[in-house]
Amino acid sequence: MRTISALILANPALVWYRATSPVVRGCFLMVVGTLVFAAMHTAIRHVTQNLSGMQVAFFRNLFGLVVIAPLLMRHGPALFHTRKFRLHLLRAVINAISMVCFFVGLSMTPIARATALAFTAPLFTALFSAVFLSEVFRWRRWTALFLGFFGALVILRPGLREVDAGGLLVVFSSLLWAIAMIDIKVLGRTETSQTITAYVTVLLTPLTLVPALFVWQMPSSDMWVWLVFIGVIGTIGQIVITEAIKLADMTVLMPFDFLKLVWAAFLGMIFFAEVPDALTWIGAAIVFASSFYIVWREAKLRRVMRQ
Repeated sequence: MRTISALILANPALVWYRATSPVVRGCFLMVVGTLVFAAMHTAIRHVTQNLSGMQVAFFRNLFGLVVIAPLLMRHGPALFHTRKFRLHLLRAVINAISMVCFFVGLSMTPIARATALAFTAPLFTALFSAVFLSEVFRWRRWTALFLGFFGALVILRPGLREVDAGGLLVVFSSLLWAIAMIDIKVLGRTETSQTITAYVTVLLTPLTLVPALFVWQMPSSDMWVWLVFIGVIGTIGQIVITEAIKLADMTVLMPFDFLKLVWAAFLGMIFFAEVPDALTWIGAAIVFASSFYIVWREAKLRRVMRQ
């Protein structure tokens, strides 16, 4: 056993990882996380050709819960101590609807297009922060918001082509996720990140089971493999991204998030013969650049306020 442990610790990749700075490790994990999520979305796109996205969302949470259960059990009941259960439940309900909408939307629209439209989530979060949390927005960030939503219109192209329901579901999913993020910001004032994570992890499984029951069909043997893969890799992706955010600032990490579209386009071409057109890339670049500017501007203002 000691020999095996020694071999693992002597692994060149692990030695390099431990020797690098926290920022480099965070960037590396962010790149890995984008690849993991692109792989999960590809698997979802494949499975939803045979099963409803509602049912796939349930299995993603069920098998994800199995993976993270030992961690929840280790911390025990103290992890669930809260005086704001209603806010935790609200966040979980919104998160569940957002996930179902994204999974169903992904079954109806090309994977690269869905990934590009998902970049609108930070724009909605910024907009709702200004409206509901009274965060001060000046002309620069309002301009960035306007340009970001213009980028989404470039991707959807209403009037120039038929707007597909899948694309609209992905945008609606991003809007709901932004509302969930506002809920998380409010909870974060008094609740620990572990408690917030524990509640949403446990609640998502029964919440996504409800819509899944209406479209239930028994998965085939090969589908079970993909469903387990989606649940496991989705949870791994969340852990990797969370660790990346702990190690480096979001303004450093966010440029790497655009790799999601690169991986999605590559995997979409290989597995589904889906080739994103030029306007999808242009619209995605506009949306992403606007989102990045807003995050960078907020971080800059926070640093100024701390001085």
